[in-house]
Amino acid sequence: MAEYRITGLSSEVIGELIAEVGPLWHEQHQARLTARSRRRAVGAGAKHRFVFVDRLLATLVSLRHGTTHDVLACWFGVDRSTITRAIGEVRPLLAQRGCTVAPGIRLRTLVEVIEHLGAEGRTGIIDGTEIRVRRPAAGRKDRDKFVSGKTKQNAVKSMVVTDDEGRVLFCSPVRPGSCADIAQARQLGLAQLLAGGPFMEILADAGYQGMGAQTGGRVVTPPHRKFRKNAPAWYEERHEQQRKAHSSRRIRVEHGIVHLKNWRALARHLGRREHE
Repeated sequence: MAEYRITGLSSEVIGELIAEVGPLWHEQHQARLTARSRRRAVGAGAKHRFVFVDRLLATLVSLRHGTTHDVLACWFGVDRSTITRAIGEVRPLLAQRGCTVAPGIRLRTLVEVIEHLGAEGRTGIIDGTEIRVRRPAAGRKDRDKFVSGKTKQNAVKSMVVTDDEGRVLFCSPVRPGSCADIAQARQLGLAQLLAGGPFMEILADAGYQGMGAQTGGRVVTPPHRKFRKNAPAWYEERHEQQRKAHSSRRIRVEHGIVHLKNWRALARHLGRREHE
């Protein structure tokens, strides 16, 4: 179960996760045991057969391959409800870890990401990515809000921030697929953070056009077309060169997104849309 092909992580990384997340899970577990009135002392009764290491491995396999809880229950020799409860406990702990960019530096919020990029003087890249979800039930209120205008599929959308090397620094909470990229960025407060922070360069695609003026030129989008028709040949050539130069720098965010999509849970989510 701990092989790289199954979990997508090396044994060294899994060991770090056990050392870091394990104490948090045990602390959370003990808090639940002592939070309610009991007839027996804490620790009495049957002991866990499904230890934390197995819980972590089951969660990683579920996120990596989208394996059903029934299959995981057969692999680990426990009940399906035990797998479901274990994944529900471990996933939030993994989400709270944030993104490690250097020894001792871990970024958890968008504010920390902007401060890190400004302090290091590095270029950031932002882009939106969509995750397919199940079609909402007929008659449900706001059923159409999950339909993406770009892919014409039911999806939820997240904003990803990477550095100029394509290393993922931040992945936002999801919004329904009908939400525009620039609207999601504004809801996350990106414009206010950039306008009031140090000067930096944030590369974005045409979906974020308009944020450059709001952030004092910090958000750089592809050049606008000044001629809608009958453009001079020299202008077409120059515009194409500028567009390709911008795309060649911005493409690294796509590499970071592809790295995330190696995890099946981030490629297509089969659970509840509200709990992504």
